[in-house]
Amino acid sequence: MSSQDPRFSSPAALRNRDPIADLLRDVLPQNGTVLELASGSGEHVIHFAALFPELVWQPSDPSPEARASIAHRVKDDTITNVLPPLDIDASSQSWPITRADAMIAINMIHISPWPATQGLLRHAGRLLPAGGPLILYGPYRRQGQPLVASNVEFDASLRARNPEWGIRLLEDVESLAEQSGLSLTSVTELPANNLGVVFTRQ
Repeated sequence: MSSQDPRFSSPAALRNRDPIADLLRDVLPQNGTVLELASGSGEHVIHFAALFPELVWQPSDPSPEARASIAHRVKDDTITNVLPPLDIDASSQSWPITRADAMIAINMIHISPWPATQGLLRHAGRLLPAGGPLILYGPYRRQGQPLVASNVEFDASLRARNPEWGIRLLEDVESLAEQSGLSLTSVTELPANNLGVVFTRQ
């Protein structure tokens, strides 16, 4: 990223975008607005908007640098179904949006404090219509199952960077989701020991 070009790139986004897109094909609504939390570089939202042109994509990120990267990518790609990025901190009490037909959060839950996950699920229960999906992607612990070695190392590195970060127990996320009227509908194993987790608003 240069002073003239605010775009930045995430190697992980380029690696995982197609497996995530395969999951999205099965769970996204045919039309409506998809809210993405923690959009980061904007590479995911641009890719998905091109694959699903019938949907309106609403990126968001609490980082001004990320929002600048997203806005620049949208402009460069002349994408017409991506809205300007919103400033959303998932843990905040209010969000600048009143409805979403689907929500997606990629690699957010383990790289944010637990209150961000609490806020994400609370607002998903408020914003989504009945039957609306919340799609999560990333590594998770699962009750009774040991973490693979690579995720043990990854979890340790996350906690070294910030003690409030770390790979979460999926059952804890599910319990929190249920309190907001969301039910777990599918868990899909994806490459690099990540999971695609889908909740549905009841």
